[in-house]
Amino acid sequence: MDKKGKPAHILVIRLSAMGDVAMTVPILSAIIREYAEVELTILTKKSFIPIFSGLERVQVYEADVKKRHKGLMGLWRLYQELKPFKFDAVADLHNVLRSRVLKKYFALEKIPFAQINKGRADKKALTRVKNKVFEPLKTTHQRYRDVFEQLGYPVEMPTVKPLKRLPLSKKVLELVEQDTKKWVGIAPFAAHEGKMYPLHLTQKVVDILNNTNEYKILLFGGGASEVEKMQHLAKPYSNVYSMAGKLNLSEELELISNLDVMLSMDSGNAHLAANYGIPVVTLWGVTHPYAGFYPFNQPMENALMADREKYPLIPTSVYGNKVPKGYDAVMESIKPQQVVDVLLNILKP
Repeated sequence: MDKKGKPAHILVIRLSAMGDVAMTVPILSAIIREYAEVELTILTKKSFIPIFSGLERVQVYEADVKKRHKGLMGLWRLYQELKPFKFDAVADLHNVLRSRVLKKYFALEKIPFAQINKGRADKKALTRVKNKVFEPLKTTHQRYRDVFEQLGYPVEMPTVKPLKRLPLSKKVLELVEQDTKKWVGIAPFAAHEGKMYPLHLTQKVVDILNNTNEYKILLFGGGASEVEKMQHLAKPYSNVYSMAGKLNLSEELELISNLDVMLSMDSGNAHLAANYGIPVVTLWGVTHPYAGFYPFNQPMENALMADREKYPLIPTSVYGNKVPKGYDAVMESIKPQQVVDVLLNILKP
């Protein structure tokens, strides 16, 4: 609370990307749970607003960084729009040029402003070729937590409970006919190829699962090329449904929150599912959980990683955008049967 005993109102900044935005949810849940007097306003892009729909005492303010809030003048306009909220503090979970400009504006009113330490030096040491320091770094969730602690709001992560399962809308129910089969989500794509399981191997995983006739396999993805690839992947199978291009994010979250397991790359879908307490199996190519982006509260045995004995430079980058010569096929060191075995271990009663 502030000095007048009124509930504290904190602005939380995280503009992108989807996975990083999704990773804020466990920390925000902990704040809301432990501090009954705190109200949160999240500053993020419009497309990510549904991610926060399951949180109480949380509102979202759209950052229109392409138009209304573009450039220095746009950020000044954004600051002027935010001023009437009379924030007591700002938690910057992004620490990019835009948020650093906003920091200068909020300093005019002497509003406490804490920023995330991204640990760039440690990440560089983890991903460099020579003198690599291969050890686990502080998680992104912990880095977010540190920001709130700087503002005087420490939280205990064991108190975090998953978001509640969402009711399925008529549209989603029509796309995915309910029956007795368990639901397996598969999100085979990622922002960079270095993090993607080859589609021909994904197809083998799908083939094995489909042939059991015990599971409904739901494929998740985004862009136009992904839609086409997933339609092609699903076509031969009776138990496989492509959701790509058919649902908005709110509807996808309805479906994700009702899965029995999610198979994902090191990508946003892993974090979205983890927020609902869904078991998540992750596949790691040139990236690695040690960089701190592992899905929240998931056991490490659910992570399948490329062979570091064969590919000792892993992780080659934090984001999967650096693939050294000879590392194009790192994901092929993860065999489809390995993936299926981990999934079945979760799915079998």
